[in-house]
Amino acid sequence: MEVDVYNMQGQKVKTVELPAKIFEAPVNLDLMHQAYVRQMANARLGTHKTKGRSEVSGGGRKPWKQKGTGRARQGSTRAAHWVGGGKVHTPKPRSYTMDMPRKMRRAALRSALSVKAAEQGLVVVDQVSVAEPKTKLMAEALNRLVGDASVLILIPEKDANYEMVIRSSNNLAEAKTLMASYLNIRDLLSFDKLMIPLPALDVLESYLG
Repeated sequence: MEVDVYNMQGQKVKTVELPAKIFEAPVNLDLMHQAYVRQMANARLGTHKTKGRSEVSGGGRKPWKQKGTGRARQGSTRAAHWVGGGKVHTPKPRSYTMDMPRKMRRAALRSALSVKAAEQGLVVVDQVSVAEPKTKLMAEALNRLVGDASVLILIPEKDANYEMVIRSSNNLAEAKTLMASYLNIRDLLSFDKLMIPLPALDVLESYLG
């Protein structure tokens, strides 16, 4: 697949051939869904907790004698049907971690990238750069390249130039920067456009190609 390459002024500078193994891979929707569910599950902390009747304070004494009062028999004021009592069948801390082989995760990424390419969701640039770390400059550049669409910007490596790009993008609600080696299914599907500098394309090819 051949796509145009733009500079930060929105001008076409050349064309580049995208790796077919990454951007023209067979689309497996089930695999993409599995990878997405896994990532969302792994992000859960699992720290939810409520107290059972053995954990709440108080309730050690029988509230009244078993017989002779005319009231229902009670053994503790901390039973579940009492106000302030413990809860029944409540959530306990647990891990929601799901496993998925690396080959399957990368195949899901290739499927998602192929969908992006087919839907004209890729913006390839020669290099992402700004003259100084200002949100206004980055907003103007993104407006020229992607318009009003939300965009995920891949960063090939952290250096002085890309640090300015990251700082300039932090306050933009519809933009996010991400290391190319950290590309994941959730971020990829959450944005309308994917901006790929040519150096980041090499990073993708190094582990997905």
